[in-house]
Amino acid sequence: MKKIGVAILGLGVVGGGTYRILTEHKEFYKTTQALDINVECVLEPNEARWRELGVPEEIVATNIAEIACDPDVNIVVECIGGVGTAREYVLDVLYGGKTVVTSNKELVAKYYHELERAAKRHSAGLYFEASCVGGVPIIRTLLDGVQSNRITSMMGIINGTTNYILTKMTEEGTSYAAALSEAQRLGYAEADPDADVEGYDAAYKLSVLSSLAFHTKIPYTKVLREGITGVTAEDIARGNALGYRLKLLAIAKQSEEGIEVRVHPAFVKKEHPLASVSGSYNAVFLTGDAVGDLMLYGRGAGDLPTGSAIVSDILYAASRIEPRYSTFKNNATPDKDTKFITDFESAYYMRLSVNDKTGVLSKIAAIFGKNNISILELLQTPDSDGATLVLVTHETHEAAIKNAVAKLNTSEIAKVEAVLRVVS
Repeated sequence: MKKIGVAILGLGVVGGGTYRILTEHKEFYKTTQALDINVECVLEPNEARWRELGVPEEIVATNIAEIACDPDVNIVVECIGGVGTAREYVLDVLYGGKTVVTSNKELVAKYYHELERAAKRHSAGLYFEASCVGGVPIIRTLLDGVQSNRITSMMGIINGTTNYILTKMTEEGTSYAAALSEAQRLGYAEADPDADVEGYDAAYKLSVLSSLAFHTKIPYTKVLREGITGVTAEDIARGNALGYRLKLLAIAKQSEEGIEVRVHPAFVKKEHPLASVSGSYNAVFLTGDAVGDLMLYGRGAGDLPTGSAIVSDILYAASRIEPRYSTFKNNATPDKDTKFITDFESAYYMRLSVNDKTGVLSKIAAIFGKNNISILELLQTPDSDGATLVLVTHETHEAAIKNAVAKLNTSEIAKVEAVLRVVS
């Protein structure tokens, strides 16, 4: 039976969950995987954490050099987070020829090229299933499930914090601030929630996933990113009345024209599978040229779901004869032949405050017509100062919408209060 020694860096929520799974399932892995996996050491400066988990004191390391030089350690699990110490430690153990498993999406998004280069030079592996969508096996699916396909599109809810907030706003009509406060109380959102609510977390994940799906480097800096801080309960309610649910979507598409990658709030029809993904759950909707549509669904965070993905990578790495590396030129910048689409096509939801006068609608329609924008749905309701106009367009170009919005906002007939994209 093959023996595998594991070291865990950081015993927070994810590291602690990983330790629990490895110790509690030790005999199960012997029976089902023919692998004798043993936690040889942990690196955790907070004594209370490792004692609470029942970690034997004799396997607690005091510095990364102990782990990098330990001949009994084959695989190192990084659960520290961030890109400072984590990057330094991961490089140290890769230089020592040890395979790394990480849940750190920011580290992979920013330094995948550097880490993989170090791994190749020292014949080590680098695996990161847990970095994207928690316990949902999206990376394994891309690499080992649908690799016979040319993936044409990928769309998903890949941040549980924002999905929880938007679900609260949709189902209970609460304000953004109230929903965020509740998410923080429950531990779904950090005290500083910007990484989640401003879309950075989802952008990092989409960078990683789209690179794997499209077999070309997609830097996170190429991802259009908009968060949910400007979303109002009013627009969610009005969209709901029209048959839509609002989600923070990560969207990646590949065509002959190029690649588009974007993270932003968007309305989806209630009939779409992603519309029913609520709370802190995540889902990814894939389209392959041969298999058609697939959707993966599950918990996107948490100690045991994310720990499950980490241990899956440990078992995968331990079972391979040779490490697995990326299928594309993994540099800091994209390949020179990769084209990125910024003026993408979408349908749009718009809410306008308008003067309730004769001819206003025709003037708005004229502005839309000059920008090749056609209206699919339109609702008008009176208010104290005039009227509120809510409309949904047919698919049009991003640049056309921006031009129309600028023209409307400099006119005397209307003010654009909100613009949200719609998945048609």
